[in-house]
Amino acid sequence: MDKHTRTALAAALSAALALGAAGCSGTGGPAAGGGHGGVNPATATNGKTVGGTPVKGGTLTVLSNQDFTHLDPARNWVMGDMDFGTRLLYRTLLTYKAEPGPKGGELTPDLAEDLGTSSDGARTWTFRLKKGLKFEDGSPVTARDVKYNVERSFSPDLPGGPDYAARYLEGAEGYQGPAGGRHLDSVRTPDDRTIVFRLRKPFAEFPYATVLPTFAPVPRARDKGPQYDNRPFSSGPYKIESYDRDKRLVLVRNPHWDPATDGVRKAYPDRIVVTMGLKANQIDDRLVAADGADASAVPWDKLRPESTPKVLTRPAVRARLLAESSNCTEMVQMHTGRAPFDDVRVRRAVQYALDREAVLTASGGPALNDPATALMPGSLFTGGKQPDTLRIPLTGDVTKARQMLKEAGKPDGFSTRITVSNGDKQVAEAIQQSLGRAGIEVVIETVDPSAFYDTIGDTKNRTDLVYTGWCPDYPSGSTFLPFVFDGRFIKEKGNSGNHSLFRDPATMQRMDEIAAMTDAGQANKAWQELDGQILAKAPTAPVVVERRPLLVGPNIAGAFGHISYGGQLDYATVGLKDPSQSGR
Repeated sequence: MDKHTRTALAAALSAALALGAAGCSGTGGPAAGGGHGGVNPATATNGKTVGGTPVKGGTLTVLSNQDFTHLDPARNWVMGDMDFGTRLLYRTLLTYKAEPGPKGGELTPDLAEDLGTSSDGARTWTFRLKKGLKFEDGSPVTARDVKYNVERSFSPDLPGGPDYAARYLEGAEGYQGPAGGRHLDSVRTPDDRTIVFRLRKPFAEFPYATVLPTFAPVPRARDKGPQYDNRPFSSGPYKIESYDRDKRLVLVRNPHWDPATDGVRKAYPDRIVVTMGLKANQIDDRLVAADGADASAVPWDKLRPESTPKVLTRPAVRARLLAESSNCTEMVQMHTGRAPFDDVRVRRAVQYALDREAVLTASGGPALNDPATALMPGSLFTGGKQPDTLRIPLTGDVTKARQMLKEAGKPDGFSTRITVSNGDKQVAEAIQQSLGRAGIEVVIETVDPSAFYDTIGDTKNRTDLVYTGWCPDYPSGSTFLPFVFDGRFIKEKGNSGNHSLFRDPATMQRMDEIAAMTDAGQANKAWQELDGQILAKAPTAPVVVERRPLLVGPNIAGAFGHISYGGQLDYATVGLKDPSQSGR
């Protein structure tokens, strides 16, 4: 968007922030980012549950502008999809507690009886399954079903999912899944309720990995390869009644789910209906008005920046806003294997040309974002705050950017393309304008959110630039830097994380050295130092750390943004105040 539009939006957001702060008490603590004194009104509900305790029954409606990227647990590695899948459809060995605030980062048993037992210096991990676990047809969930899904996650025709198994299991190199009758010897099932993992190196954090959908059960007889995405078989509290891709998903209760085996999921609604294909602004307006059945609705995606003033200036509406930090760093990732971005001077020119203040405004303003000054989010740094490693002004340094382009033999700049999700078009325009100041002409290509990760994961056909982010799967640098910058796990199709296609031997060697450290404090310090070293090599330009603003309907109860799912609504606890008012 042009400068006038951006300035007008910034003014509206600043006014909303000021008005909202005037309507709040001074007990909420300091504002998060943005440089405002006083209280950030957008974060008033952080660490709290909105709407009280739900009443069982009724229909929860989810208003969405997109389809799911993947619901197949072998392919599900997008925060919102993981939250939805693992809280409603399938269970994993371990999961996160269903509580707001920091307690949501604590592990708790799910399919397993406890948090696992390690031996051989944390190279072997054993989990024992609970009794009474069943699939939606009443058949028992066994350790072999978990092993089978771990194995199928290696299948070339099921790309895009978490690759912890590939990184850590012994003998996983070259494994292509169970289709040919081959199995992983490093995953053993001595009996129906015991599963043992043998790792190629010690990994004390392995229990955190078992929260991921890779460690959900899939019965071999129900597997339909890529088509399993359309109808995953339930081990959770709900099962799929119907799924019309890009239009509507309906979940109903799984009668064979036993709450006595599940201390996390409350399963309050009788039905959950996801209505897809809506325009983002339309969703915002419907939830602000909250008429009829929309009072019992929640959004799939975040509040649009232009809708923020409608919410923050109205106390009754603002009280329904969730805005936990996504804990994800949004970045402009550059194709380091393709000219001109194979030249570090060009990449550093992008870092200097970028106007993060403009992008922050386009993303919703200081109430909903903090400018990024490092790669990992602040939660992974000592003190909980990102260091300002490069000390680039928030609005950029165009003179420095042009100097670097001149040194790289590009005094007149060049043309390139960037891929963004439809919802980030305004962000892309801010990037386009700021890089244009240095002579870098950017053509924007937008993609439907449900196809976005598959598009940028096609490494041969993708654009030079992509705008995307990364969220740590749990609070450790080992779940961020290696997944975004280790070139040994780049895939031709279904590539995840390393969208800069960064292959730097020194960086990879240092990652291995840190991974071998047995002292957690020493390792954390080393990850933080490596963050700055990678940033200096400029495979990406960090932009913002976003909050996830979600406006829920006034009949919604048990709602909070879960810190371990990027601030997304925790579907394990959400329900309705009055089910009779859900209207569907």
